[in-house]
Amino acid sequence: MKINGYMPVKIFSGDVALADAGADIAALGKKCLIVTGGSAAKKSGALDDGVRLLSERGIGYRIFDGIGQNPLTTDCRAAGHEAIAFGADFLIGIGGGSPLDAVKAAALYAANPDVSADGVYAALPTLNKPLPTVLVGTTAGTGSEVTGVSVLTHSETGRKKSISGPLCYGAVAVCDPKYTRSAPRSVTVSCALDAFAHAAESFFSLKANDLSLLYAERALRVLWKELCALNASDAPPDDAARERLYYGSVYAGLAINITGTLFPHTVGYVLTEKYGVPHGRACTAFFRALYEKCEAVRPEKTAALLSVLGTEKDALLGVIDALTDVHIRVSDAEEYRERFSAKIKNFDNTPGGFAPDEAVACLVNG
Repeated sequence: MKINGYMPVKIFSGDVALADAGADIAALGKKCLIVTGGSAAKKSGALDDGVRLLSERGIGYRIFDGIGQNPLTTDCRAAGHEAIAFGADFLIGIGGGSPLDAVKAAALYAANPDVSADGVYAALPTLNKPLPTVLVGTTAGTGSEVTGVSVLTHSETGRKKSISGPLCYGAVAVCDPKYTRSAPRSVTVSCALDAFAHAAESFFSLKANDLSLLYAERALRVLWKELCALNASDAPPDDAARERLYYGSVYAGLAINITGTLFPHTVGYVLTEKYGVPHGRACTAFFRALYEKCEAVRPEKTAALLSVLGTEKDALLGVIDALTDVHIRVSDAEEYRERFSAKIKNFDNTPGGFAPDEAVACLVNG
């Protein structure tokens, strides 16, 4: 039995999670940069709650709201330099996966002002410790609140590429499901698919251990029921369903924090970069390929997955395909062969391994 893991983030959850975290947040300093996207942080109520808490605690703040979907390294560096200019002691990220990933990177740039926007990838092992970050999630998808990963978009190449490790963890995670209630159905579905992809890929991963499987199986059971409900009705989830989706995404995040993800994430980046497919749907676009790969080389794992979910193969793939609804055949897929030929952890951790030929075939076949 192995329960290896590393989880340095202090987690606060529930309807008063932000208030409960108040003392820990106040201990981080007297000036804070809030990093958000466009309007989601405001609509969710999380931004107003965060500003209120900072004001009540006598903490000065400034808001940087220049983070878009698939955050650019240049925007993250700009946020970091804004933190320097303001004299921030710490940063708060409020939003879905993009603002949370961005604030992790911004905290690194703030502590390493001479690093170029795209230099962060190569320089990561030698960087100074980042400013502390508080992560407030507003979508039920990425699990970024509890992972040491930040997925960024290279400003020059437009490629999505992650940084990861001890320097990429938040100090405090605020996990309050009510902040997800304002997410539109399309966002809710894509985020739920992302969370399911995390849980399933962790479940199949060659790095899975007893601890990661506890998290992954809990996430899978919760998320599968909610995905079935989303597939059966166009009605928005009620508050109880939002709560289940959110905590399912956190459990999935805890799982991939140990194992990482598999090839659908890496190949899915192409669909996001080239066609603007939302990240969650881009990942599950290749879930069928992952399932069939695992079924061929480790049939006991696919059988175990179906047992955990309490369903059959056709039902599982049918629901995931229907909610994903992505049918793209990449005509220039061969151009990505060199990219897929580099050493990629997600490929190595896939049962049976995953070769560049297989990645190109996934893009060609859609």
